[in-house]
Amino acid sequence: MTADEEHVLLRTEGRAARLTLNRPRALNALTHGMVRRIDEALTAWEHDPAVETVILTGAGERGLCAGGDIRSIYEDARAGGTASAGFWRDEYRLNARIARYPKPYVAVMDGIVMGGGVGVSAHGSVRIVTERSRVAMPETGIGFVPDVGGTYLLALAPGELGTHLGLTGAPVGAADALLCGLADHFVPSADLPRLLTDLTTKPVRDALGPYVQQPPPGELADHRDWIDACYGADTVEETVARLRAHGSRAAAAAAGTLAARSPTALKVTLTALRRARRLGPLERVLEQEYRVSTAALASHDLAEGIRAQVIDKDRSPHWAPATLAEVTGTDVARYFAPPAEGGLHLATTPQEMPW
Repeated sequence: MTADEEHVLLRTEGRAARLTLNRPRALNALTHGMVRRIDEALTAWEHDPAVETVILTGAGERGLCAGGDIRSIYEDARAGGTASAGFWRDEYRLNARIARYPKPYVAVMDGIVMGGGVGVSAHGSVRIVTERSRVAMPETGIGFVPDVGGTYLLALAPGELGTHLGLTGAPVGAADALLCGLADHFVPSADLPRLLTDLTTKPVRDALGPYVQQPPPGELADHRDWIDACYGADTVEETVARLRAHGSRAAAAAAGTLAARSPTALKVTLTALRRARRLGPLERVLEQEYRVSTAALASHDLAEGIRAQVIDKDRSPHWAPATLAEVTGTDVARYFAPPAEGGLHLATTPQEMPW
């Protein structure tokens, strides 16, 4: 068994095909080979009449997927390489494919689901969260910008909830994931084994019915007033000022979080989210994210952020520029320019969902 075969387990049972991300020691972080293997499996199952449902789960007890393999991205960024650009190109194509998949794609978003984990789950047609779910796009903490269609999903969230989550990288539980449109159904984790068994013999809607419940209360609904008021600002600087002036403990905590994030990543993220609202379908947003990601690969902050959070773990990144005031409009615009080696171009092919 090759590493890719070991890291993405495939099997069919009854009417269902199963994808299991299987790097539990790395919290099932995605490699380029894993992305290719998932895509190949989806191709085979799309044309297999015996497969009626595809199910995505993660091995281990900690979660579905913590994102991409950022250690590899760090080494690539340090070496001035382009391997990460190739990874993102295939990953974003996979994200778009999942969103357009003609069969039910059931993503079990149990435990930690972050970054690339959101990309392979939250674009699915049936997205299940549990009381253990912690869903996040934490990229600004490593000098990066939400990708894998994350800016598309966050831009669709009610009010400015997506802006808050995109800038701070804050994780949300089941109720808040449902509120923000990142998930569809809450199922208690104890019921997942029985649900997965039922999916092998029943249509998705019939299988889900007995298990879907109301989630435990979330937090974001009670914070909509200050979130919408503060994050509705036109600039990150004004957002931070409003958060600090609001007076609530939660707003002050958000301001403190933003103070520790990459100033460049914050400004690029805000711009990406605002632009995503006007770009239309997911494919157009993924194309924008590809431009942003490849620009970030050549930036100081991405390598420095990964170093501080993952490599040396000193949690003390030295951002450059170090302050919001030093990040110019020209700095931000550079992230949205077409890459020299060519951009990503995705077709938009809506399909009817007969199920």
